[in-house]
Amino acid sequence: MPHVYIVRCSDSSYYVGSTWDLERRMSEHNQGVGAAYTRHRRPVELVWHADYDRVDEAYAMEKRIQGWSRAKREALISGDTDLLSSLASRSWHDRRARRVT
Repeated sequence: MPHVYIVRCSDSSYYVGSTWDLERRMSEHNQGVGAAYTRHRRPVELVWHADYDRVDEAYAMEKRIQGWSRAKREALISGDTDLLSSLASRSWHDRRARRVT
């Protein structure tokens, strides 16, 4: 079964990936195997994952999440899915207006 996952790295950054075997992939990340991004940010901790029926669905979700802001990823991790649409990327003007109010 394909999985999409988010790990929190030792520097508090997030890495988003997909895999067929989540347990094996977490082990690889923490051994420094595979992704160059996590290799120098170990240890990593699994903070969110979802299962998909098809690999193309998992890959599409991985790519979608990779484009998200940190705030939107953190809303997903914490289960605040009602915040996801309000955290969607908007124009600079809209983001500025949200900060002011």
